[in-house]
Parts: sequence; C-alpha cells; structure tokens
Amino acid sequence: GGFGSKIFHYAEEVIVPWAARKLGQPVKWVATRSEAFLTDAHGRDHVTTCKLALKNDGTFLGLDVTTYANMGAYLSTFAPMIPTALYITLFSGLYKLPVIFGETYGTMTNTVPVDAYRGAGRPEASFVLERLIDIAARDLNMDPVEIRRKNFIQPDEFPYETPVAMIYDSGDYDKLFDKAVELSGYSALLQKRDAARAEGRLVGVGVSGCIEASGPAPSQVVVGLGAGVGLWESGIVRVHPTGKVSVMTGSHAHGQGHETAFAQIVADELGIPMEDVEIIHGDTGRTPFGLGTYGSRSAAVGGSALVVSSEKLRDKMTKIAAHQLEAAVEDVVYDRTNGKMYVKGSPDQAKTFVDITLASLTADNLPEGMEPGLEESTFYDPSNFTFPNSAHIALVEIDPETGEPELLEYTAVDDVGSVINPMIVE
Repeated sequence: GGFGSKIFHYAEEVIVPWAARKLGQPVKWVATRSEAFLTDAHGRDHVTTCKLALKNDGTFLGLDVTTYANMGAYLSTFAPMIPTALYITLFSGLYKLPVIFGETYGTMTNTVPVDAYRGAGRPEASFVLERLIDIAARDLNMDPVEIRRKNFIQPDEFPYETPVAMIYDSGDYDKLFDKAVELSGYSALLQKRDAARAEGRLVGVGVSGCIEASGPAPSQVVVGLGAGVGLWESGIVRVHPTGKVSVMTGSHAHGQGHETAFAQIVADELGIPMEDVEIIHGDTGRTPFGLGTYGSRSAAVGGSALVVSSEKLRDKMTKIAAHQLEAAVEDVVYDRTNGKMYVKGSPDQAKTFVDITLASLTADNLPEGMEPGLEESTFYDPSNFTFPNSAHIALVEIDPETGEPELLEYTAVDDVGSVINPMIVE
C-alpha cells in the first residue's frame, strides 16, 4: 500500500539525488529500523476524554469527546486534517446519535511529526466510540451486539446526515452483524468464554463495528478542514487507430493491483476486451499530474476519473455513430457488452468500436464542428466520501502473569460495495 509514512518529504529524498549527481554514480540510502523510528513520520498519539449519554434501555442520546492530538515537532501535509476532518466527522459510527460534540487540540511536542498513517483518524474514532459502547453495555447489563443493534442507522434512513457533517450514502448494518454473528458462532463463543473463565482463565469476547470515510474528498472540504492540498485525481483515456486503448492515471500503483482494476473499469465502460487496455502510471512525462495513492482512494477517486473520461468517449462515439447511421443521438444505443453502437431496434446494423475509432481519425464524416480523434481527460473531484463498514467479533485470552494477549478466534465482515476484482478481495 501507500502508507502514510511515505507521504512525508524527508531530507534523504533531496540528499540522495544530489549526491548521485555530484558523484556521477548511483547512490542508495539505507536506514536501520532504529533510525527510521527516530526520523520517519509516525501515526496517532492521542489523549482523549469522552462521554456517552444514553437511556436506561440503551438508546443513545449524545456523545462528548475532547482530544489532545500530538502533531510532533513540525507539521506534515496532512497532520492537522487527521484528528479533525477524518476523526471528529466519524464519531457517529454506525449509529443514530442525535447530538455529538467533538473538539481537538493540536499539540506541538518534541517528538517525530505525525502523518496519515494506517487508517488516519478513522480507527481512532472507532476506538473511542466502540469502547464507550462496550462500557455502556456492561453498565446496563446488555449484550454488546444487542445494544449496537438498538442504535443502528436503518437501511431506509439513507442517505443519512450525521451531526458531524458526513452524509452516509448507504449501508445495512443489521445484515452486517447478522453475518458476523453467524460466521463467528457468537453464542458458542460466549459459551467458550464462560467455560474458560470457570477454569480461572482470562478470556473475553470482543465486539466492534467500524465505518471508514474512504476516498477523502471533496477538495474544498478537506482543505478547509486542514489538508494542505485538494484530493482530486486525474485520468486520461486515449483510443488508438487499432482500437487499442491507453490509460494514463495519476494514481500510482505499487502492488495493489491497479493495473488490473483500472483496465477492468475502462474495458467495462467501453465494451472492449480488458486485454486491449494498457495502463500507464508513474511516468511524469506521459501521465497527467495526480494526487497519488493513499487513503483508500485509488478505486473510488482515480477509478472514477477513468469512468468519467470513458463516459465522455462513449458520448462522442455515440454522436459519430448517430451521424453515420443518420439517426438522432438519443435513438442510438451504445452496447457496453460488445462496444457496438446501433439504432434502437436494429442491432444488426451496428457500428463497431473499431469502425468509430477509424471514423474519428479519417475525420471525413464527422458531425459538424466535432474535433477528430478519441481522447478524453478528467480531473475528478468527488462530491462525497465513500463509507465502507465492517463488523468484528473476537475471542481473546490474556496471560494474567505477563499481560500478553492471544487471539483465539477472529471474524470480520466488510461491506466493500461493488467488487471490481474479486481476486483482490478474496
């Protein structure tokens, strides 16, 4: 993954190429783990006071959170945004909380700067809220799963605006927990816990629900909340005379499978074989300027930029096909299963993807005023985050002499939305 530790600009990034040019030979920077701990950007460091108000029947009434967030000795690009825009805005979790108050104080210390590292704000928000819910369940003698169910946002309430700015687009949290309870054998876990405790062992069952704001956006919001840069992404889709397609993306891949997923997206949008799509990234001489890979944003934001560019291409190709078929544009179908364009009711008289590609380049029979060629560019700035969510159930034992925890059983269920590449998910 991208991992926030790599976002920060370090002195060696300047020193190494400078030294290589001075010496006229390759220079490699190697740091020990101890050196990395002293110099590389770190993750969160919070001191938090929090309160959850609820009725005797477990209905949530309000949340109050005050956090002191260590920024380190210097501010990184995203440090102020993490405990604000990506933390306070997730305090509602999966639940209907009528009133939420959150405030964060950024503190400058003598420690290493922090950056958007391993979840960045969202895990901290989930930890605060879910721990409070567990304490409340214990105080009210309620099952931790049931107290959560009592307060879930329901499917018919989406889109749901929380008291802390976010508008959740979709979700079915009861179904999420139904699956987690089923897969974990929740009732059997409780029995295992009780049997172990009867033997004098420290064994417990942990339950947690989580929500994430992925694909951070829109730029106006995140910059206003502390980010040093907007979070849009770019994508160019170019069709060659052969019908092959080149895709240039500003979302750089380094092991996540972008080349496959992006090719799938464009192939699906244009109705062409995936093998006909070439993905180009990481070459600043060929690709458009982009914001990069981090924050679970590549598919949601980078992929969306490619969808919009492909939609622009489909629109142009449909207009060319309508002109050549002597039909109104609204009467022409672009069949995304095979890349053919035809007049409604006459699929046997279709123009193929290659037909229209060649027509756009010979340019002798195009609609009046249309430019030749098939290439579209998009700088996509999303209107909202995406909100993947999950349920977790664990059976844990703690060694009473050493305090060392042992994870005995663990079940996680994630709602990831539309799956692009099943192999990556599985």
